[in-house]
Formats: sequence, structure tokens, C-alpha cells
Amino acid sequence: MNSYRKSAKIVGVLFLLAAVTAIIGLKLYDPILKDPDYLIKGSEHANQVVLGALMELLLVVSAVGTATTMFPILRKYNETIALWHVSFRFLEAIIITVGVISVLSLLTLSREFVAAGASEIAAYQTSGILLKAVHDWTFMLGPLFMLGINTLMYSYIFYQSNLVPRFISCLGITGAIVVFIYSLLVMFGFIQQISVLGAIMALPVAANEIILAIWLIVKGFNESALADISIKK
Repeated sequence: MNSYRKSAKIVGVLFLLAAVTAIIGLKLYDPILKDPDYLIKGSEHANQVVLGALMELLLVVSAVGTATTMFPILRKYNETIALWHVSFRFLEAIIITVGVISVLSLLTLSREFVAAGASEIAAYQTSGILLKAVHDWTFMLGPLFMLGINTLMYSYIFYQSNLVPRFISCLGITGAIVVFIYSLLVMFGFIQQISVLGAIMALPVAANEIILAIWLIVKGFNESALADISIKK
């Protein structure tokens, strides 16, 4: 039981780390992703952009960490879904990493633009638009589309096993479905990803991760549920 308690704390800390780094990373990208003069501002705020990329890489580590730490526990209840969860979480991490590479490539483009003295601006702008598009699509596919699938899988196992209180697993299932629908609405152009409606639709899954993280750090997994599966095994 001590090993399960330790695993629960690690998962909780990693969920919190993922939430914090995701928010900070996106905010640090502002000069190169949101500023109209990003070809100049990106180079001027290069260290800030690189720090944002580092935050997202920590997000990647956190995402992989939660999946691999939970896998030995989830597989006791449903090995197939537990394996799917690890696989899709790795895919989510890869997609986010591609987004990081696109931002760093955009930073290189900004530096080259400044060094060239703003010559052939049209060519730089075309390349910039493509790199920003890569980031936008990865930002949708990773933190929304894949997140919805991953959250649904581990929340379903939590619901079936009672590893955590039912209200948490129900919130996770609800948040997963809503954020998945959100990703589809963005994908087909019905809503903007960065919008009031988008923030509202992302709120349940964000609340689930925060509440789950705090619960796992403070309370851990349900020891009765863990004991029952150990006896069955």
C-alpha cells in the first residue's frame, strides 16, 4: 500500500505541474504567437519564448509521467484500456512536442528576419503563417482532442474501480466528453479555440485534473479498492 500511496502523490504532483506549465508556457509565447509584429517581437523576447518552450517540454514530461505512473495500477482493473491510455498519452506528448518545435522554428525565422534587415518580408510572413498554423493545430489536437480521449479512459477505470470518489471520476468523464466536442467544433471551424465559449468548455476537464491532483496528494487511491483487486489476483 505504501507504493500505491507514493504513486498517487507522484501522479497528483505531475497533474498540477502539467496544469501550471501549460498556462505559463502559453502566456510566455505571447510575443511570437499573438503580437502582430511577431517577426520582430519574437527575436526581441527570445529568452521568454525559449522559457515558454521549456515550460511546454515540462508539460510533455508531466503527461508521460502521469500515464506511466498510473499504468501499473490501472492495468489491474482493465489492462486493454490502461495500455491504450499510455499509448494515446505518448501520442499527445508527441503532438505537443511538434508544437514546441514549430514555435522554436518561428523564433529562428524571427531572428533571421531581423538579421536580414526586414528584406523580402513577404517570404518571411508566409513561412511565419505556416509555422503558426502548425502550432495552432498541435495546440488543438494535443491539449484538446487527445486530452479528451485520455481523460475519458482513466476516468472510466476510476469509475469502475472506485479508486477515487465517484464525483471525481464523473467530473472526469463529463469533462473529457465536453473537451472532445470542443476540439471537434474548433476543428470544423464552428468556434475559435481561444474564446469565451472555449474557456467554458475546457473548465470541467481542468477542474477535474486539479481536484484529482489534490485528492491523490492528500488522500491517495482508495485502499479498499486496491485491497479488493489484490485479493482477486
